[in-house]
Amino acid sequence: MWVKPSFLRHHGLLGMNRRNVQYINAYNSRDLYPLVDDKLKTKLLAVEYDIATPTLRQVVRAQHEISHFRDRVKDLPGFAIKPSKGSGGKGITVIERQDGDSFFKPSGSAVSIDHLSRHLSNILSGLYSLGGKTDVAIIEDLIVNDPDFAKLSHQGVPDIRIIVFRGYPVMAMLRLATQASDGKANLHQGAIGVGLDLSTGQGLHAVQYSKRVRNHPDTGLALLEIQIPDWFEMLRLAARCYDMTGLGYIGADLVVDKHRGPLLLELNARPGLAIQVANGVGLRPRLEHIEKLPRVKERAVDRVKYAMDVFSDPHYLPRPLAPVAGPTSTKRVG
Repeated sequence: MWVKPSFLRHHGLLGMNRRNVQYINAYNSRDLYPLVDDKLKTKLLAVEYDIATPTLRQVVRAQHEISHFRDRVKDLPGFAIKPSKGSGGKGITVIERQDGDSFFKPSGSAVSIDHLSRHLSNILSGLYSLGGKTDVAIIEDLIVNDPDFAKLSHQGVPDIRIIVFRGYPVMAMLRLATQASDGKANLHQGAIGVGLDLSTGQGLHAVQYSKRVRNHPDTGLALLEIQIPDWFEMLRLAARCYDMTGLGYIGADLVVDKHRGPLLLELNARPGLAIQVANGVGLRPRLEHIEKLPRVKERAVDRVKYAMDVFSDPHYLPRPLAPVAGPTSTKRVG
């Protein structure tokens, strides 16, 4: 859809060209891109900086190593296989449990060891990697859905995207899978995007297919009553990724594990702009505020406190939701 520049300015929306030139190119040094484009490098760096992330169990780097895969995962209750240089969730296979020679996905469907071996071979050949380059497969622990978060979504694990600019969290959204999105947290496929109040972690605006919604279509959950637990810690974790990578404009994707709490799932040096639709407000006023700061506060905890205080101002929030007819849910989580 073509939009006039005057419309973007009036609503404070950040367009693709301005994002690329004024923020990604200006604040992300290209030599740092591999730190986030390669999930294995991101994971090893996170371990070095003591940033919580799903535990790495195995790396398959060559075709001959695939024969060892079965023995190395036999004692794991569940695991995820990912291409290290994949994008958009392509090539990720999640195994929830295993029974004998069968491996079961969250949907309940079973696959064989031969199926997983072919999948690993495809990953190594670059079938899912950026630019089709040869890749490696990483096998990491399965994320155990936190009970509070499990209520939010139709299958799948909900995740939280936080945009971090110069080390300050500036906007966040919760992505919830639906039946229409086939259990995937992809907004383009019908998942719900819930904009989150940076100062509280509460839902303040929600969309599906870019249209404003009040309730989850499958669970009936009242989306604006969602309250994210451990919110300060999630913001702090995202803010620390700036110190870890040196990238000035990044998207941090987080999940909540039942046993370990907030975990860093992955980083993106070119985060999309749909987060503005989910929040019902544009990114530009927030980015311009942070850009004018004379210096970046050294500690992540101070940057988080600053962002929580500044962006609670009504100037940065969406317009209140107009009353509409129809039932609403009274469910509450968190």
